[in-house]
Amino acid sequence: MTSHDADRIVAYLREQRPAMVDLLQRLALAESPSDDPAAVGRAFSILSAELERAGLRVRRLQGRASAGVLYARPREKARGLPWQLLVGHCDTVWPVGTVRQMPVRVEGEVVRGPGVFDMKGGLVQMVHALRAVRDLGLTPPARPVAVINSDEEVGSPGSTPLIRCLARGAVRAFVLEPAFGRSGKLKTARKAVGSFTVTIKGRAAHAGINPEEGASAVLELSHQVQRLFALNDPARGVSVNVGTIDGGLRPNVVAPEVRATVDVRVPTAADGAAVEAAIRGLRPVNPLTTIRVEGGIEHPPMEPSPRNQALWRLARHLGRRLGLELEQAAVGGASDGNTTSQYTATLDGLGAVGDGAHAAHEQVETARMAERCALLVLLLLAPAGPDEWPVRPEAPAEGRP
Repeated sequence: MTSHDADRIVAYLREQRPAMVDLLQRLALAESPSDDPAAVGRAFSILSAELERAGLRVRRLQGRASAGVLYARPREKARGLPWQLLVGHCDTVWPVGTVRQMPVRVEGEVVRGPGVFDMKGGLVQMVHALRAVRDLGLTPPARPVAVINSDEEVGSPGSTPLIRCLARGAVRAFVLEPAFGRSGKLKTARKAVGSFTVTIKGRAAHAGINPEEGASAVLELSHQVQRLFALNDPARGVSVNVGTIDGGLRPNVVAPEVRATVDVRVPTAADGAAVEAAIRGLRPVNPLTTIRVEGGIEHPPMEPSPRNQALWRLARHLGRRLGLELEQAAVGGASDGNTTSQYTATLDGLGAVGDGAHAAHEQVETARMAERCALLVLLLLAPAGPDEWPVRPEAPAEGRP
């Protein structure tokens, strides 16, 4: 890959900017909340047509509780050729009708609207990177295989098995989630995410006549909540949050049962095991009460492993060919990159640059889309084997997560 080739890719993609903006608007107007399969189907139809125009064969795999998954691969069969995985999601947190209060609009070099940043802008970049490969007659050393799911915002329960299966055999995975911050940092580490329900059972009694015969589940939970919050360790990046509490019968009844939901975020698998053991090890202060713990670590961490860092170094090297000085970041939220990272080198945050994920000011900087597409094209064209990548480990530097 010469500098002339990189210039040709960038020039092509800059010409495609109006088409990118148009596709982003159409996708945003096709509102697609996770819990509305019919609505997601409209977004899937747009994406299927665009991926087919990019030269891929597209299948929609139906989901049980979701709209399912789009699975796209090149039409041409290439026996023995490895594959590289592109991952994205088209579901959003916004219910149908949000566009009435949060209209999709173009303001100069910014597109606003529900889902544009998280992550329909990244899907637009995925499509146009694949179109660039086809239109410019480029030949990646590994087949690009794309997966777009519709349940990522609810934890990818139905799509994870497919993503896991494809990641096991892929030489690398690129996740088109939004970039981190206005500088467009790539995401090389994500925390593990756990969800627990702690249920306390006590003994009911009349709060005025014989309260001493009861055992308050609420009082017991108050002790356990303090123990749970004591597990927080900001210096290590460990966060434990009791988010909701529900239970009791009436004000004049000693509460016989109460439940708390607990969110856990940890940077490493070892931290996750330690926190989970501590939660499962909770013991009652009042021996007349019992504690039941359900749940666990649902998404493993995406750690800055040697193979992930090697892929990051490759991206930074290729970015410099485009005049980009890329940085990396560690973030607290999970994505499907947490899954792919368990099986293959993974780079996340390759999607749009903007702001306002899950917020009313959600927006994408359209002027940055061509360069992000070009970076993805260069990554797709890079040698398939890490030993062939033109970068080597280096001393720790500023910007490491």
